Amino acid sequence: MDTPWGLSIAVGLPTQTVRHVLLDADVETARGLVDSVTEPATWIKAFLEPEVMRPWFRSGWEPDSPGFLMSVDLRPSAVQLPDGYSATVETADGVTCVRILAADGELAAGGKTGRPDAPDAACVFDRISTEKAHQRLGLGTAVMGTLANAAVENGAATGVLGATDQGRALYETLGWKVIAPLTGFIHRPAAP
Repeated sequence: MDTPWGLSIAVGLPTQTVRHVLLDADVETARGLVDSVTEPATWIKAFLEPEVMRPWFRSGWEPDSPGFLMSVDLRPSAVQLPDGYSATVETADGVTCVRILAADGELAAGGKTGRPDAPDAACVFDRISTEKAHQRLGLGTAVMGTLANAAVENGAATGVLGATDQGRALYETLGWKVIAPLTGFIHRPAAP
């Protein structure tokens, strides 16, 4: 949903109920948003350095680990899974979900991407993860390749994502470039 500060995304998870993304917000608008938040697990993110944003927040807000906005020109990708793993791809309501399953059916890795709004538009890659017991096997690369293929088939020309330090290392090996810092703060008020 578009807002005066940028975007609001209803995430609906216990650890992240709402995510506000500041696009071109001035300091007064940003502070107004911060002061209006009462719901725990609300996140506010912006493409700024942490020291720029820190003064906007009062007690009850904690900084997230620093991140990075990254982008890539999308191209079809050859995807290979290690022996014993299989991939499922499902699209519903404009969101494509990739799940990589181990031989026992356990979720090993996954991620999501949205459909672009227009031909040659950008699409967002989100919730890319590999379960600890399945790391270092190339599953993250397989997830990213499968998502890229789905995005290209849906007409996307560019992929964008918010990366952690650990994710950044993987994405850079796949040709993604850092565009800007990505700083977040989480509302975690003290219990009454």
